[in-house]
This record gives sequence, C-alpha cells and structure tokens, in this order.
Amino acid sequence: MALSPSLDPSRPAPAPTRLVGPLHWQAVLQALFEDAWIDEPTLRRGLDRCAHASSRLHALQRVAAAALNHCVDARVLDLDVLTGWLAGRAGLPLLHIDPLKVEIGRVGELLSRHYAERHRILPVAADPQSATIATAEPFDIDWVPEVERMLRRPVRLVVANPADIARYTAEFFNLARSVREAQRTGSGPSSGVNQFEQLVELGRSGRAIDANDAGIVQVVDWLWQYAFEQRASDIHLEPRREFGAVRFRIDGVLQVVYQVPPAVMNAMTSRIKLLGRMDVVERRRPQDGRIKTRRPDGEEVELRLSTLPTAYGEKLVMRIFDRDVVLREFAELGFPPAEAARWEELTARAHGIVLVTGPTGSGKTTTLYSTLKRLATDEVNVCTVEDPIEMVEPAFNQMQVQAGIDLGFADGLRALMRQDPDIIMVGEIRDHETAEMAVQAALTGHLVLSTLHTNDAAGAITRLLDLGVPPYLLGATLLGVLAQRLVRTLCPHCRQPDTAFDPRSFEAAVAPWRPSSQVRAYRAVGCLECRNTGYLGRVGLYELLNVSGAQRSLIGGAADLDALRAQAVRDGMRPLRLAGALKVAEGVTTLDEVLRATPAPQG
Repeated sequence: MALSPSLDPSRPAPAPTRLVGPLHWQAVLQALFEDAWIDEPTLRRGLDRCAHASSRLHALQRVAAAALNHCVDARVLDLDVLTGWLAGRAGLPLLHIDPLKVEIGRVGELLSRHYAERHRILPVAADPQSATIATAEPFDIDWVPEVERMLRRPVRLVVANPADIARYTAEFFNLARSVREAQRTGSGPSSGVNQFEQLVELGRSGRAIDANDAGIVQVVDWLWQYAFEQRASDIHLEPRREFGAVRFRIDGVLQVVYQVPPAVMNAMTSRIKLLGRMDVVERRRPQDGRIKTRRPDGEEVELRLSTLPTAYGEKLVMRIFDRDVVLREFAELGFPPAEAARWEELTARAHGIVLVTGPTGSGKTTTLYSTLKRLATDEVNVCTVEDPIEMVEPAFNQMQVQAGIDLGFADGLRALMRQDPDIIMVGEIRDHETAEMAVQAALTGHLVLSTLHTNDAAGAITRLLDLGVPPYLLGATLLGVLAQRLVRTLCPHCRQPDTAFDPRSFEAAVAPWRPSSQVRAYRAVGCLECRNTGYLGRVGLYELLNVSGAQRSLIGGAADLDALRAQAVRDGMRPLRLAGALKVAEGVTTLDEVLRATPAPQG
C-alpha cells in the first residue's frame, strides 16, 4: 500500500478509509490518521516501523509494536488503546475478556476450536436468546449468518483484544476438552508422594496443553495457574446437587469461576488430595494436607489443603501462601511508621508475651511470619508449634500439632522448652494449659509470640484472664497486643473523588476520635485493572496496645474491659476504626470498607 495521498498537498484529499474485510496494518494507520489520533510525522514513522514487524502478528498488534503516541494527549497507543479505538470505529461494544466471568464449559458447545481459530473469534456468553462472540476483526463478519443458522439464535458481536482472543481460544477450548475427557474417564492418573511437601511443576509445556496429558491433570493445572494470575488467596471446590462449583477468594471476596460436572469435581478433589499426601479413599472425615508448587514465573507457592464432608460430597479448600509475604517490609503490610517502630521495639525484647489478635483471614499469619523472619538471625533459635504449619520456612524450627497422638499446643510448648529456644511462636492460645505454658516460657526468659481470636487488643487481656491466667502473672509477662484487620484498597487506576462524601458522617463514624489530617475521600469506580470492582489489593489496619505501668496496675486489680481500653488510648493506642479513618483520609480505602471491617468504638 502506497503512502497516503493526503500527505501530498498537490493532490486532493481522498474519501475516509473504509475498513473492509480482515484488517491490514497500513489501513489501520491510515484510519488512525484520518481520525486525528496520529499526525503526519507519526504516520510516516508508523509506516516505517510496521513494515519491519513480524507478518504473523494481527494488524493491531503490529501497530502497537510500533510504540506510537496519540497526537493530542501523548498516550502510548498500546494494544488495549487500539482495541478501544477499533471498537469505536466499528460501532460495537468493547469487551475485556475476564476468564472468571466466561462460561468456559459452553465455549466448546457453540463452535469448534478450528472454526474459532480460523475466524479469530471466541464465544464468551450464551443464553436461549443470543450468543455473544468476541472478535478482533469487526469488519470481517461473513461468518455471522452461518453461525446464526447453526446456533439458531442471533449473534451479538463485541470487540476484544486480539492477543486475548488468541490466548483464551487455546486455553478455553483445551479446558473444555479436558473436562469432557475427565468426565468420560471419571478419574486421572495417580503418583506416589513420599515427602512432607510435594513440588508440583505447573505448565511444563507452556500454554499449549499436551494432547497426551490426562484431562483431569490439565484441569487442575489450569485451576492453579488461574488462581495465581488472579491474585486469589483461597480456592474452593464445592460439590452441589447438579454440579461442582469452583470459587476463588480475591481481595477477601468469593467469586464463582467455573462449574464442572460432579464426576469431574470428584476426580479433581482426588488428584489434589493425592498430591497433598492425604487419604484419597477416606471421604467421611475432615483431612488436612499441603502442596508446594510454582507460579508460571517460577516463584514457589505453598497451598494448605482442608477437606470437609458435606451433604453432596467432599468440599476442598486450598489456601494459597505466597512466600514473598515473609520478605515484605512492615510499611508494605500497612503499618504506619510510628506503629512499625513501636512493633519492632516490642518484638525486640528478650522475654515476655506478644500477641496478635483478630478474626480468621485478618492477616495474623502474615504479620507473625514477617516479624519472625526479621528476628530469625544466626544468633537466635526460633521455634514454632503450629496447627497446621502455615508456611515452611527454613529459618525456623517448626513443629505441627498432632491431635491423633495427643500432641497439642501445650505439649509442643513443653517440648520446645527443652530445645534451648530464644523465640517461641505458638499458633494459637486456645485453652488454660496452653496459656499457662506460654506464661511459664515468658517467665523463664523466652520471647513468646502467639495469636488469639478477640475483637480488639484490650479484649485479649480479658480473654487470657478468662482462661485462668493469674492477673499478677499476666501483668508480669504480657508486653503488648496487636489487633488487626484487612480492608480492600482503592484501585489507583480508576478511583475518583467522592463528591457525595459527608465529613460529618465520617466524624460520627469514628467518634469519639478524630483524624488529624484533612479528609480526601475517594470512591470505587471499576476498570480493567481491578476487574471492575473498584478495589485492587488489601492493606492492614493495626491497633497496638503497649502494656504500660498503669495498664499493669489495672490488670492486677482485675479492671473491666472498658477501663483497659480507655487506659490503652491514654497510653497512645490508635484504635482500629481510627486507623481505618486515616487510611480513608489518605485516599487508600473507603469509609464503607472501614465500617465493614472494624468494630465500633467503645467508651
């Protein structure tokens, strides 16, 4: 295609380029110029660069590889931007393909893989009234009447990124085929596991799944890789009456990913149990296990497995532990500088008890492991007793509670006392015996870290007193309590100022405490980066109670919870809701998130 005549002032301007049939990169550049997206120098530069790009690339990918800039706002014309432009040019909706929202099981039912690849299309949704099909060639639609006759329903076209269409066409059709194969065979291959942790290699053959692999192995492989890509913290396999539901917990919220036939769900559960060194035959009682695997980028990840017998079969939950969490700085976890300094000073003591409290899923394990990792130098002996071991860390000496042989927390603590420890971490203080052993360990010159399930920091003190710890011993050994919660953080790519924000309702929500900084409230919007949720990631809120002399006097005098809490505030404790209010004022999260996650202030 020759250089556009519009660049030659001696020739009349031609009619606007009409894109017809498969896209060509020269026609795309000409249309961008006519739409005032690029100027003449950029057009010349694009023609030169695209001429040397790979001919196997889609036209949009070829233009995106030229790294051109918009002539008005200077933004880079990457593949996502160009796809949006193309959708506008074609007058069709733009779709960002989200694998968690596509009914993958129906992909193979609508079209064959060969047909989809030939026309560069991908079915993404279907109902009795219509079928939605994504394409990166909105002007090459001769196939539409044929598909409508075949499906006996109208086709609704949407424009999607050509790279996403190519990727997900292979993955979705392969997964659908694997599910059909697994349903037909009803089982997958098994292999022996001889170690406490089994290292499972994912995706050895890359994205293209080997046709010789068994279907169930491919399904489990896909499940883990997508969980890692989507930043899931938990994977749920839940048997239902008619199907098995696969759900991911992302940023604290469960989302349905896929539905599989019951036979496939059973086979998936059996394979994962086998890899986790669990009893595959036993389905009547709960079991625990663990697997070590790798992300597609090579980073190691540990999964903790838990099964539960339900009315429709065995439910399996996999909690994903990223080893990088133990390497994070306290500021990355959400600690304000003042709290981080106080926490480091508290955990640097030679002996005493330090507690972390909060509900399940509030980040206690991450805080404890990050703290222990900093303390575990060559000069100290760090020992833990856990139920179960959350993450295997070479710098610690870790022991797991074994209820079957009467090895509980108290028994484990008693054994660790004879192992010359400097720092002891107890997974949880649940009963009087464990609390008593923790106090004895602290009295004999050890630093003891543990967790409790209480509503706030002051509640941990009354909880230990309720467990039977004498007030004078608790006052002598307890150094401090850290209460924490996790809240979702606003997506930095799409958050917007909240014009409806009412400072008076904000002050009422955090009363009787007031934030010291100016409130700059933002609201969640939703974009491609955050999968239209408005939130991306989570951050911790912390309430740190340092046991002062006045606090010890109250403990010895058996003071009530309100008195302990009021004294902690006088000593400088920042309550959880106030910590959340400051995150709102900084534009990190929303007031609704803080009110949902934190207890109402008392007193």
